[in-house]
Amino acid sequence: MFRFAHPEFLFLLLLIPVLIGVFIYTNILKNRNIKKFGNPALIAQLMPNVSFVRPKVKFYIQLVVILLLIIVLAQPQFGTKVESSKRQGIEVMIALDVSNSMMAQDVQPSRLENAKQVLSKLIDGMNEDKIGLVVFAGDAYTQLPITADYVSAKMFLSSISTQMVQRQGTAIGSAIDLAIKSFGPKNKIGRTIIIITDGENHEDDAVGAAKLAAENNIVVHVIGMGKTDGAPIPVPGTMSFWKDKDGNVVVSKLSEQMCKEIAISGKGLYVHADNSNSAYRIITSQLDKMAKSDIKASVFSEYNEQFQSFAILALLLLLVDFFVFNRRNKRLTRVKIFDLKDKVARN
Repeated sequence: MFRFAHPEFLFLLLLIPVLIGVFIYTNILKNRNIKKFGNPALIAQLMPNVSFVRPKVKFYIQLVVILLLIIVLAQPQFGTKVESSKRQGIEVMIALDVSNSMMAQDVQPSRLENAKQVLSKLIDGMNEDKIGLVVFAGDAYTQLPITADYVSAKMFLSSISTQMVQRQGTAIGSAIDLAIKSFGPKNKIGRTIIIITDGENHEDDAVGAAKLAAENNIVVHVIGMGKTDGAPIPVPGTMSFWKDKDGNVVVSKLSEQMCKEIAISGKGLYVHADNSNSAYRIITSQLDKMAKSDIKASVFSEYNEQFQSFAILALLLLLVDFFVFNRRNKRLTRVKIFDLKDKVARN
C-alpha cells in the first residue's frame, strides 16, 4: 500500500512547468541578443570556453532535484507496520439499521446520520476494546469484522448509506444472529451487541434472537432512532417522499415497544436517542461496567517512511550539479572525443 503523509505539498509540482517555461523564455531572449552581435556560429568560435550545453544540463539536474525534494516534503510511505498488542477490554458488535426509514428527519440531520454520530463518539471513547460492525435492512451483512483498528472502523462508518443493502426491510433478528457469530472464542471477556434502529421489524424473530444472545452471555442494548410521532421518508435526490401503493405519503414511526422487548430479552438497556449526547453517555456507562479481559490484537499502526531514498538521490544530484560548470574546462577541451572515434572507425 502506498500513500503520501502530506499530499498538500504535491501542489508544489505546479512549479515544474513554470520553471521550464521561464528557462525556455530566457534561452530565447539569450539567442536573440547573440544574433544582434552577429552570426552565432562565428561568435561561438570567438568564445571557445563558453558551453551552450552545460547550462541546460545543470537546469535539468536542478529540476529533478526540485522534483525529488517536493516528493520528500510530501513524505511517501509504503506498506504498513503491523503491531501486535495485548490489552484489557471488551468486544462490541454494532448492528446498524440502514433501511430507507432511517432517512426520516424527525431527528436532525436524519436518523441514519444521527446514528453515525453516536457511533463515532462511541469509537472515539474506546481505548482497549474491540469493535465490529453489521449493517442490515432486509438482509444483514458484516461491514467490519471485529477488530481493534479504530481508524478502519471510522473509515467504514463514514461510507455507510441506505444503498448498501439492496433488499429493503428491517431484519433485526438476522443482524443479531450475524453479530453473535462475529465474536471471538468464548471466554470471560464482556461481549455486547448494540442495535441502532427505529424498531420497525417486519422480517424475523428479533426477540428470539436477543434471547439466544443472552443465553450465550452476550448483552443486547438497543438505541432507538426517531420519534413515536414519526416522519415521512425523503426520496434521495428529490424533494418528494416515499408513498405507498395508494399514493399516500409513508410515515415512519419509532417502534419503542419492539426496541424495549429486544433489549429486555437481551438483558440489556433500551435508550432513546435524540440530538443530545444522552444515549452515548448511557451506553458508555454500561460498557464501562462490563468485565474486561486480555485481548490480543493486530493493529495496522503506521506506514514505513520511504522519503530517505528520494532525499539521498537529490543530494547526489546536487553534488553532480556542483561539479558541472557553466564554462568548459580548458584541459578537457584538448581531448577530441569525436576525433578519437573517427580514428577507431578507420582502423
